[in-house]
Amino acid sequence: MTRDLARFAEKNGVKYFMISYTDLFGAQRAKLVPAQAIAGMQQDGAGFAGFASWLDLTPAHPDILAVPDPASVIQLPWKPEVAWLAADCTMEGDAVPQAPRNVLRAQVAKAAAAGYRVKTGVEAEFFLLMPDGSRISDPHDTAEKPCYDQQALMRRYDVVAQICDHMLALGWGPYQNDHEDANGQFEMNWEFDDALVTADRHSFFKFMVKSVAEAHGLRATFMPKPVEGLTGNGCHAHISVWDRTGRTNVFADADDALGLSPSGMAFLGGIVTHARGMTAITNPTVNSYKRINAPVTHSGATWAPDTVTWSGNNRTHMVRVPGPGRFELRLPDGAANPYLLQAAIIAAGLSGLETGADPGPRLDIDMYAEGHLAKDAPRLPLNLLDALRAFEADTALTEALGAEVSAAYMKLRMQEWNSYMGHFSAWEKAHTLDV
Repeated sequence: MTRDLARFAEKNGVKYFMISYTDLFGAQRAKLVPAQAIAGMQQDGAGFAGFASWLDLTPAHPDILAVPDPASVIQLPWKPEVAWLAADCTMEGDAVPQAPRNVLRAQVAKAAAAGYRVKTGVEAEFFLLMPDGSRISDPHDTAEKPCYDQQALMRRYDVVAQICDHMLALGWGPYQNDHEDANGQFEMNWEFDDALVTADRHSFFKFMVKSVAEAHGLRATFMPKPVEGLTGNGCHAHISVWDRTGRTNVFADADDALGLSPSGMAFLGGIVTHARGMTAITNPTVNSYKRINAPVTHSGATWAPDTVTWSGNNRTHMVRVPGPGRFELRLPDGAANPYLLQAAIIAAGLSGLETGADPGPRLDIDMYAEGHLAKDAPRLPLNLLDALRAFEADTALTEALGAEVSAAYMKLRMQEWNSYMGHFSAWEKAHTLDV
């Protein structure tokens, strides 16, 4: 879609545009551009020093120019004089290969060349905390099993309803909101769409939730495990693949017991094959491994996988098939980069389609109670270092994503791991001081 942003501003009363890109760590970077200057920015892009964000660039590199995508424009429902724009990063006229939105665009193009359109939805869970992050915001939210708690949901009605109203106004098709399995935790769902659209909306959703929470004197966090003992923030992805027109779901098969076609099984096979390597992207922080390898939570279940398995409508597995023509990947968490998450899903799935990958046997056991019976199933990485090593070893995945982005991601995440290992914690002193 081509859109004249200057004309859009005039028609909709927009005074400023927020030109935004997402770096490798998922941080959103932006410049606020007056509407009077947007025409030049639409053509040439807004300039950024790449070294100043989480990209593997130096101070000597030329400027990154973030070229706004007019199709992504979103007028802020809570501040309509401002419009947000996702941007594609270029440098000296070429796309920056390690910029996450460019990585996803490349995967979307590969899928299109093979005749496919990948459509996805995400379930982005978040906590509402006090502004200093020290505790959940609702002192009465103390139930042992707080999932779907009606009273706790309504005590945060003002925040949840405002966010949902914004999604309704934006035409996203939100369809349910609930209190999740941890005290202070919520989930809001909207309709699935093409992977790039979903990634843009996911990115904007995180910005919107944080902004609305701040306006109410609260702090929203998508941190994978912000509160010890409670269920963590997942970001489950629902995946289907359609033909190039977007009208025929090639995953759907009415004759299959689960409603999943051979193509769907092969795509799933790619996810299973590359799951351990993907974990560095789907679960990208030190804290992520407090969620997927957690002990039993206060509610009685972590709702997160620790083993590479798949099932029908069974939430204890890494992948479940809840209905015909799609499956749910339950591995990702709230720290996942919205663009790299989708890119990794497509790269792994296309690999499965190309090779006719077999996802292995379907398991219907309760993995939390009987996981020891899945003797041949690979375990997910125990920590970020293991995940990074698995990612580096999965050369088919890293090459599919792109050598430059894979190397940059590895370098920066290893720096983060080394920083973590250089930190001395209270636990170490408590358990080792008198050795």
